[in-house]
Amino acid sequence: MNGMAGVLRRGEMRDVMEKYVRPEKNPGTACSGCGLRLAHRKVLEAIDELGLGLGDVVWGTGIGCSGRQTFVTWKGDTFAGTHGRVYAMATGLRLALPPEKRLILTVGDGDAFTIGFLHLLNCARRNVDMTVVVFDNLGYQSTGGQYGVTTPLGSRTDSSPYGAWEPNWTQGGFDVLRILKEAGATFLARHTVLQGHEPVESLKRAIRNRGLSLVQLIYPCVTHYGAQALGTRDLAKIYDWFRDRTVESIDADSSDSFTTGIFHDAVGSRPEFAASMREFVASVQKEGNHG
Repeated sequence: MNGMAGVLRRGEMRDVMEKYVRPEKNPGTACSGCGLRLAHRKVLEAIDELGLGLGDVVWGTGIGCSGRQTFVTWKGDTFAGTHGRVYAMATGLRLALPPEKRLILTVGDGDAFTIGFLHLLNCARRNVDMTVVVFDNLGYQSTGGQYGVTTPLGSRTDSSPYGAWEPNWTQGGFDVLRILKEAGATFLARHTVLQGHEPVESLKRAIRNRGLSLVQLIYPCVTHYGAQALGTRDLAKIYDWFRDRTVESIDADSSDSFTTGIFHDAVGSRPEFAASMREFVASVQKEGNHG
């Protein structure tokens, strides 16, 4: 049965890719064995299970590995923003598009938590209706494997040959999701791509939310992080390393693990930005007409 289930599952994945992804972009640009393809498919699974079609979603992409893997792959409407600017573009689109259109952004950890962080925080402050999916490969892998703000402490990388030592957004009592919660985001979750269907369920909840949702998907980079930080490009060893450090509790100690689950669910607790803007404009127009 397990073998047959595996065959059926692979068939489902092929169907999802063929249904939503342009043929010339399938299977994508990710390195052999990279977890990024799994992350991409998780988003497509969530869209499919929600019953959304090509005309229901506008897909935006950032830069780096995540941007290349998902850039213009969606058969429907797509756009791209460089160096953290995709959130500002998406905010404009949210105001211009009908409310029923779903905005999904696939970005990297650098695009989300460093160069684009201020734009992202402002989207959270405004509670702009969009789903941000952060494909986190634990560093700047597309430029050679430098350490970033989610790189585990002690990791040897291209720019930290003696081990990453400076504080990051995920260890030592810090959590970037806590900052986004305080900024006003209304749905936040973190998973690894190796957790089966659980990430898909969180992505579905994120997409349904009428506000700022963010799901951080951590995935294994074989070419750089595996080779440099773990000393191997053996897929089994790299994936086992990730599984061993995945904890299915968002409140657990994150000093040497990936804490996963739904971090914050405040769906419906705050007004959505575009809806508030329309109400405000209508009130101004009404007041002007009376004057």
